Amino acid sequence: VQLQASGGGVVQAGGSLRLSCAASGRSLSNYAMGWFRQAPGKEREFVATISLTGVGKYYADSAKGRFTISRDNAKNTMSLQMSSLKPEDTAVYYCAASRTSYLRPANFGSWGQGTLVTVSS
Repeated sequence: VQLQASGGGVVQAGGSLRLSCAASGRSLSNYAMGWFRQAPGKEREFVATISLTGVGKYYADSAKGRFTISRDNAKNTMSLQMSSLKPEDTAVYYCAASRTSYLRPANFGSWGQGTLVTVSS
């Protein structure tokens, strides 16, 4: 499955941003989906994942209470609503897919082109 993240930009600390992930090639309904990010000079890290149906959601501690992951299988899309953004949230955000459980972020792949989020202080 080919994935494309969008919606990034520059936002002030405390602000909000909504990222979207569009898929082509295959139906997303067959995949657990997730968001990951990579800050400058750091390794890519898990942010949030969501189950096939959208009922199950799994968040990194850094995202809990501030970010909300969702999906629309009918539209073949996934989103990440981010609020109360902090400068440390600055990173390139990637969406990814997995044929295994959404509770196993290490199994995610199909990395598409990411979208840059910059949070200014």
